[in-house]
Amino acid sequence: MEHLLKLRFLLVLLLSSCSTYDQYEDIYKKKFNEQNNVHISKLQSKELANVKTPIKKPIVAIYPNSFLDQTGQRKSNSEFALFSTAITQQPGALLIRALKHAGNGEFFRVVERVGLDNLTKERQLIRSARETLGSEEDKKKVLSPLLFAGVLIEGAVIAYESNLSTGGMGARYLGIGSSIQYREDSVTVTLRMVSVSTGEILIEVMTEKTIFSYGKSEDVFRFIEMGTKLVEIESGNSRNESTTLALSKAIEGAVLTLINIGYDRGYWSHEKINIDKPTCNDNDCTSIRGW
Repeated sequence: MEHLLKLRFLLVLLLSSCSTYDQYEDIYKKKFNEQNNVHISKLQSKELANVKTPIKKPIVAIYPNSFLDQTGQRKSNSEFALFSTAITQQPGALLIRALKHAGNGEFFRVVERVGLDNLTKERQLIRSARETLGSEEDKKKVLSPLLFAGVLIEGAVIAYESNLSTGGMGARYLGIGSSIQYREDSVTVTLRMVSVSTGEILIEVMTEKTIFSYGKSEDVFRFIEMGTKLVEIESGNSRNESTTLALSKAIEGAVLTLINIGYDRGYWSHEKINIDKPTCNDNDCTSIRGW
């Protein structure tokens, strides 16, 4: 009778383990299939995507060294040192994306400055080809000048704070337990808009985004064979918010704040205004709106 009970108990454990394995296998297959699909990323902020567009779109430029990671933070690990940085080393790409897609791509006119050397070389090749291989009519053609920006967008990722808040809770009764833990990090972004004609900083904003992570686990243990053998089952999962997505949200929030401040100060408008009496000063209006 005792052996029969042991056999039943082991059979229950085996079936439950198989069921758990099948469940996690299904989850893995689902996640694997999702990851194989290419997703076209959209703006995280719907407010920025749907912001009202101005009558005259501002022309802005972002230079390669004008928006960098200045935190110097490395990925945190309690066991060994990591040399990987905590955030992406190309935050300028996220800033260009946020500016270019603001107002469904109709708010800013973003000019290329990251690959300016390549662009200049390509234009030189066009001129050389026209002079060497082109007809007399082609030789007379002149490339249109590059579009110049009225304002520069600059800034930096100035802070990445880890383990700002940690905690958790758990309970156990008769060998059955469950626990949950969480952690909060934060990333801070600063952004400024600089007038090309005067060099004055027209707008400066700062945004902070919280990065939330949590993990939970369940475990069961039982003694069998009169307390001489131990059977233990554990399971758990964790979820960490993407640092890159959190940084993207912080940048989008900064761009949205910059746009709203620009509306309040009259740097751009979605209504027709009197050119003879603009709300901003003459230099700023000339550089931003192209008057």
